[in-house]
Amino acid sequence: MITEVEPSKIRIVDAQFVAAAGKLEQLPPPQLQEIAFAGRSNVGKSTLMNAVMGRRRLVHTSNTPGCTRTISFFKARRADNTEVMLVDLPGYGYAQRSREERRGWAAMIEAYLLQRPSLRGVVLLVDARRDVEADDRDLLEMLNQPSNANRAALGTMLVATKLDEVPKNQRMTRLRDLERQANQKVIGLSALEQKLVASLWLNLCREWLSQPEQESLGA
Repeated sequence: MITEVEPSKIRIVDAQFVAAAGKLEQLPPPQLQEIAFAGRSNVGKSTLMNAVMGRRRLVHTSNTPGCTRTISFFKARRADNTEVMLVDLPGYGYAQRSREERRGWAAMIEAYLLQRPSLRGVVLLVDARRDVEADDRDLLEMLNQPSNANRAALGTMLVATKLDEVPKNQRMTRLRDLERQANQKVIGLSALEQKLVASLWLNLCREWLSQPEQESLGA
């Protein structure tokens, strides 16, 4: 259920790095509502998260795909003084990492996504210039499974990044193609266009962060 949200109140006014976990036992306690960002390596995840939080280098970006090996947590404070945790998941699909290492990441990410009680939703990023790949579909299928009884229902949002690199006269057709491939709505976005970033953040707050925090965490 979408609840009306005042845009000026949900603007992020402060953000900071909290923790990086390479193992499940290193995860910080689930004290705040969390939104996770997932996607293939080099899809623009870090750039988008920095844009959402109004920071340039808070979330590490790299020209080398597959560098992120941990689940990273960033606490963001909104203008209404409520706080939320934004979570950067390791990029997947990078073949040059060892098979064993990729299996380890997959197991950690899956456990986090299926068991984390404070997780409210997952923003899955795909490259607007490319088709939805098997890894993306597998993750969507897993996220759309019935919710774990230990947490609230988990939402998913599919976002096509780098839309600015698609010719304007092809963008609507491209988004429709991606929607057909994923069998769900796709939001087109360029992290370079702040209005689109602000609109995405407003949608996330409306969809997943509108309930009182203590109630949503089962307190």
